[in-house]
Parts: sequence; C-alpha cells; structure tokens
Amino acid sequence: LISTGLYVLVGAGAIMSAVGFFGCCGAARESQCLIGTFFACLLVIFAGEVTAGVFAFIGKKVAIQEAQKIYEDAYEDYMKNPVGKANSTIYRYHVALQCCGKVNVEQTGLPCPENIQLPKASNCLVEIQNVINTHLHLVGIVGIAIASITIFGMIFSMVLCCTIRSMREMI
Repeated sequence: LISTGLYVLVGAGAIMSAVGFFGCCGAARESQCLIGTFFACLLVIFAGEVTAGVFAFIGKKVAIQEAQKIYEDAYEDYMKNPVGKANSTIYRYHVALQCCGKVNVEQTGLPCPENIQLPKASNCLVEIQNVINTHLHLVGIVGIAIASITIFGMIFSMVLCCTIRSMREMI
C-alpha cells in the first residue's frame, strides 16, 4: 500500500513537471497553444482536486473504519504474540494517540506509555476517530489553499493568452 502511494506521488510529480514545462515554455515563447495547454492541464488538476476533496469528506467514515481495523489487527497480533513487531506497532499507536487498549486501561499486558493522560486512556478506537475528524478539516483547508492557487494560475494563464492574442492582432 505504501509503495503504491509512492508511485502515485512520483507520477503526480512527473505530471506537474510537464504542466510547469508547458507554462514556462508557453510564456517564454509567447505561444498561445502551450499556454492553452497549460490552462487545460490546470483545469483538469482543479477538477481532480475538487473530486478528491468531495470523496475525502464522503469517505470519512470508511477512512475511520479502515484505521480502526488496522489498530484492531495490530491488537489481535499482539494478543497472539506479545513479542516482536506487534509489540512495537501497538506501542507506537499508544504513544501517538495517547491511549491504551480497545476498551479500557485495566487490560493486562498491553504496552502503554508511562505518561499517558487518564481521561484519554480509555479507548484507542475512539481516539482514532477523533484524530481523523480533527485532522480532516486541516486537510480540507490545505486543499482549498492549493485549489485557490490553481485558480490564480488559470486566471493568469488566460490573461497572458489574451494579451498575446491582442499583441499579435495589433501587429
């Protein structure tokens, strides 16, 4: 799953490099075709951003369930074999979320952090839900900021394209 995400990021970087190339070369050569291609690419990227944002907020419940399932799988692995990778995984969850266990702190044998705050310690599944709910709004804000930058790029590319057209018509 992680390697797939990395391939997607590398692909997105390559596409963004091509889009930047169209914009840069179009502006340097004063080419309406390249600037129009740049605008079209930005329009497709903007549509993708909006679509991803809508799916992120619609699929919030599924994301929470998947994250909780990952924790429950790690918890079950730990209960079967408390030594090794499962111990490290469950401990990192507990440290990151400041929680301990699926139900309550009194569960025996769980690797809980020493400086845990007791009100939060009752249920890691609830903490996973809280973290995703809290941070999804931050992701939304960043997405809106990136979308607004994309809109500015589209506006400036159209202004440049129209300016080039009017300059050629004057000649």
